[in-house]
Amino acid sequence: MSHKIRIKLTSYDHNLVDNSAEKIVKTVKATGAVVSGPIPLPTHKRIFTVNRSTFVNKKAREQFQLSSFKRLIDIYSNSPKTIDALMKLELPSGVEVEIKV
Repeated sequence: MSHKIRIKLTSYDHNLVDNSAEKIVKTVKATGAVVSGPIPLPTHKRIFTVNRSTFVNKKAREQFQLSSFKRLIDIYSNSPKTIDALMKLELPSGVEVEIKV
């Protein structure tokens, strides 16, 4: 069973993404599979501009930024042990995990 597994991690906190990626890499390497990554993908930044006042100070504005951080991990030459270890792994609640086989 030598399929490639691609794991994509997404979060609004870069510490959560890095810690989760490190935990996944340690778990997979312990089972003997070959790991490529974590590869940092470009940060997606959404900027919102809001008026501070509705009527008098129309030019006074406030800006907010929402950044989403992404990491990519590829796993090669995996075994059933690797898949079982990934299924048992617990990650923080602020991280979205997308797995493609």
